Amino acid sequence: MSATLTLVRGDITRQSADAIVNAANSSLLGGGGVDGAIHRRGGPAILEECRRLRASRYGEGLPTGRAVATTAGDLDARWVIHTVGPVFSREEDRSALLASCYRESLRVADGLGARTVAFPAVSTGVYGWPMEDAARIAVQTVRDAETAVEEIRFVLFDEQAYAAFAARLR
Repeated sequence: MSATLTLVRGDITRQSADAIVNAANSSLLGGGGVDGAIHRRGGPAILEECRRLRASRYGEGLPTGRAVATTAGDLDARWVIHTVGPVFSREEDRSALLASCYRESLRVADGLGARTVAFPAVSTGVYGWPMEDAARIAVQTVRDAETAVEEIRFVLFDEQAYAAFAARLR
């Protein structure tokens, strides 16, 4: 992989990038955490496009591990790439689904011609994925990805997330 990997501690909705990745829920209609923040700051154009996608292709919801792009509305980006992370389970290994979120998001970014992509820590909020394990999966997956994206930025909301991702990038 030739993409530069960078870390930022902050608010993903304040990032300037070609594409911002949204840790979406399968309905594509907004929610809490990163999803809610992106919809609030990005404005109604994102929700409108999500509703059209849902009506035309994802009536049952976007499957876990998949990704789809919409406009970025009022965000400082061209696109929002929505990906549905798995809910963490101690009984079932869902790490392949989490890795798929990152791979599929980069595949969509490549299809759009995006050169910079900002990722949150997918599935680590209400979906309960342990931060250190999520960082391991995210960093390894993007390092292994074949992509034309030039910069992959992990935007981490708090110090714990930043430290976990920084440890994996070393």
